[in-house]
Amino acid sequence: MFIDYAKIKLQAGNGGTGVVAFHREKYIDKGGPSGGNGGKGGNIVFLTNPNLHTLQDIRYRRLYKAQNGKSGGANKRTGKSGEDLIIQVPCGTIIKDLNTNDVVVDMVKENEHRVVCRGGIGGRGNYNFKSSTQQTPRFAQQGISGESLQVELELKILADVGLVGLPNAGKSTLLSVMTTAKPKIADYPFTTLQPHLGIVKYGEYQSFVMADIPGLIEGASQGKGLGHQFLKHIERNRILLFLIDILDPNPQDTFDKLSNELSSFNKTLMDKPKLVIRTKRDTMDKVEDLENWNNFSEEYIDISSVSNVGLDTLKDRLVSFLSSS
Repeated sequence: MFIDYAKIKLQAGNGGTGVVAFHREKYIDKGGPSGGNGGKGGNIVFLTNPNLHTLQDIRYRRLYKAQNGKSGGANKRTGKSGEDLIIQVPCGTIIKDLNTNDVVVDMVKENEHRVVCRGGIGGRGNYNFKSSTQQTPRFAQQGISGESLQVELELKILADVGLVGLPNAGKSTLLSVMTTAKPKIADYPFTTLQPHLGIVKYGEYQSFVMADIPGLIEGASQGKGLGHQFLKHIERNRILLFLIDILDPNPQDTFDKLSNELSSFNKTLMDKPKLVIRTKRDTMDKVEDLENWNNFSEEYIDISSVSNVGLDTLKDRLVSFLSSS
């Protein structure tokens, strides 16, 4: 299951309590205060794992609490610090403060390590308070509470190439033939109900990531259908491929509608490099007869994911762009 949103509560560990103790040893009279300090509470740490692709493992647990520090001991022994709690998330995870909606951290890099809630400092034992005017302090400090935070986690897919198009435009089929991904494919709209990722290999050791974004409909930028859930995944793609069916009765109108939805959601999306793909070339013998494409304003590439027409050309164009950007 693809889960890209979660709400959780974080509680770092509390600092351990300082101790009131006095040194007791044979032949040593009035050994003095020897209460040790409490240990530090554990931190809440987020770590990106490139092998994770959803927030599924996080969503079903509401509270994440790190260990508290241990109390200090006699003979000035410091209590053991609480262990950090490490939460692994996919690359592209945004962590926001649920109360203020401020972004706490945006985790993009692989194996990125960020402390979000810090553990409390341990309280000081009574040996810290000995002075010339206070020879036998009989008090110690409580540990400081660890930081707590209610956060929402939102995943935005990191992909080099994002596939954009109306439902049933051929996005899933293209992804399945260019990568080893196995999205659901059928000849009816809304086959894809969640984003899919695939790795396109080229050369001997090189590759790039392609994402199949579920089909957009008019009004998606206002949340119609599942528009907001889908559109956010396009924000981090390096290049956008607009897939339009070769038999679309008005391809220019389709392209304009798709562009408008992207721009309405986030104006910067239209600043990304884009390429139009005319899909399902195998359904037409003579493309010269297609009057509906006569006034189309954008450059496009013909492909057929069924008969592999144009796929090498498309891959070469994508590799050329990604290598130079």
